[in-house]
Amino acid sequence: MAEAAAQSVLGTISRGHLECPICCCRFADPKMLDCLHNFCLNCLLELISRQQPNADEITCPVCRWVTAVPDTGLQGLPNCFFLSSLVDEFNKQERLLEDARADTRSCEECDEGLEAVSRCLDCDGNICQKCLDAHRKMKSTKKHRIVNFDPSRSQDFRKKDFRKEDWKQCHKHTNQELCFYCETCKTLACVKCAALDHRGAEHEYREVADAIRSYRLDVEQILQRFRRSEVVFKVTDESLTHARNRVRIMVARACKDITAKEEEIAKIRDKSRLLRDKVSQIGAERDRKFEEDQKSNRDKMERAEQIVAAVNNLIQQADDFELLDLKPKVMHNLKFHKKLKLRKAQHELSFIGVKCQDVVTDTHLGEVLQEKKWEMREEIFNVGQEEFETVTGIACLSNGDIVVVDNDKKQLMNCTSTGKYEGSVGREKLNDPWGVAATSDDLLLVTDKDYVKVFDCSLEFIHQFASSKDAENVDSKCRLDDIAVDKNNRIAVADRGRKLISLHHMDGSLITTIPHGDMVGGYLAIGIKERLIFTNYLKNQLICTTYTGDEVFNVDTSIGEIPVIIRPSGVCCDDAGDIYVSVDLNKGESVEVHHYSPEGVFIGCVARGIWYPGGLAFMQSRDLVVADCVTVKIFHRV
Repeated sequence: MAEAAAQSVLGTISRGHLECPICCCRFADPKMLDCLHNFCLNCLLELISRQQPNADEITCPVCRWVTAVPDTGLQGLPNCFFLSSLVDEFNKQERLLEDARADTRSCEECDEGLEAVSRCLDCDGNICQKCLDAHRKMKSTKKHRIVNFDPSRSQDFRKKDFRKEDWKQCHKHTNQELCFYCETCKTLACVKCAALDHRGAEHEYREVADAIRSYRLDVEQILQRFRRSEVVFKVTDESLTHARNRVRIMVARACKDITAKEEEIAKIRDKSRLLRDKVSQIGAERDRKFEEDQKSNRDKMERAEQIVAAVNNLIQQADDFELLDLKPKVMHNLKFHKKLKLRKAQHELSFIGVKCQDVVTDTHLGEVLQEKKWEMREEIFNVGQEEFETVTGIACLSNGDIVVVDNDKKQLMNCTSTGKYEGSVGREKLNDPWGVAATSDDLLLVTDKDYVKVFDCSLEFIHQFASSKDAENVDSKCRLDDIAVDKNNRIAVADRGRKLISLHHMDGSLITTIPHGDMVGGYLAIGIKERLIFTNYLKNQLICTTYTGDEVFNVDTSIGEIPVIIRPSGVCCDDAGDIYVSVDLNKGESVEVHHYSPEGVFIGCVARGIWYPGGLAFMQSRDLVVADCVTVKIFHRV
């Protein structure tokens, strides 16, 4: 059974690492191309004869990298000795396994008929334990190579190819060892070579040990750059994936808007189809662009990973002399990191919408919007006769109504999108309200100092709960700020006093708490993939964690080569997961709404002309509502 397992392992390793990609057989006289891929010499000869018999270049069938054919032909390509020796060793091990299965395993060194426990590769015979002990003591046999039949007792037999010993001897002066490496000529040299062929001032050579030390250091530094590129690639790839998802959402949303419009008048069905096709075409073209960029980045990183894997393999497997001999090719491949320019996601292309006409004419149904621009369509200064004093929280109901928390007035007010009064509740139910959120069922959740209070859409009080475990004995440090609710009606509450976010069911029961040292007051939103996004006004931070407390990102909201102090305040997310933040620039000089990707990458400014940054919310119409202290501003896409 052990022999069968060993045979299986050998076969797996052989198929994975020791087979030529062309003939799919075990390597025979492997040659290395400039791209660090290895092939059998005969396979390369057949390949180049099919490509072009007298060609001075050969194209790698794996990665399509072009390698110049040496003047001496393909035989002049570098040998991969460590691969050859590994193949030889595997062949030996397989033969030993075959012999072991057929062998009775009786000792061939003595006449006692004892069971053989090992095999001497140099004597080519099976030996028992007594003979093995004697073998190791005798001067003539103690250096023989021994392979145990019992894998658990097998000594670490290092792969070895005596042809590698040739590397240490100078091919020109065969009685001299190679002890120098000429950096100018990129070649190994013996003492005589250094004195005769590399003695000019233009030749810079050093001892092999120094050369290999410097070489390994250079390689490691470049590999670190590749590793940094992997991090950039991951962020860029996620950004492109989000951009592709977002453009699909936008296309679906635009098509839905078009469909809603076409239901008004039967005449416009043909025109709506044309417009929908145009939106889909633009979306498909942009998705193809994102896909091409993503594929290009992935191809580059795949190539980079191949180079890194090949170089790491060489560094680990090849000896110093072989490494130095291959240095030009290795360093040539490592220069690929300079070409590793990843294509960034063009977020502006991920937006697509539609601007439909209110009155359909015979000319067209609507206009395709390929860029996202926002402008203020409404500003509300008061609800009925009540003027705003300090609007801190804002939420939107499914019917388009807007719910506002006025902290100075200690009121929760409900109005239409034009400011028409719908209702209010004040000090009789509220002590110090700050944030408000609306569920999918139009229940209103209000943070009121130590408690979360729940109202229906008519502002009738339903119940309240504390964010701490003990509802009767509220923690004295508790100070609730903002609140958010996800599609599954799980409630997130920002507790500035205890520097944590608590997660609750609708009945107020505690799910978990998420401590965070940067939770020192600010606004809170729930994004995609169960992510909590909140701001730290004083530290200029936009922070994202999961429901389990794992930090996704923590970004500085200051931007530019000479950073402007940008303090974030209100935050909300759209249904694609994009993040919108109201920010204070340069201590109140101006206030804007900034747009970020779900990964925390700054995209751009979407709104200006705000006086004091506060809460944000999206209406069902996807208009953006901004609390601006004494007013409520509504922005829409144009």
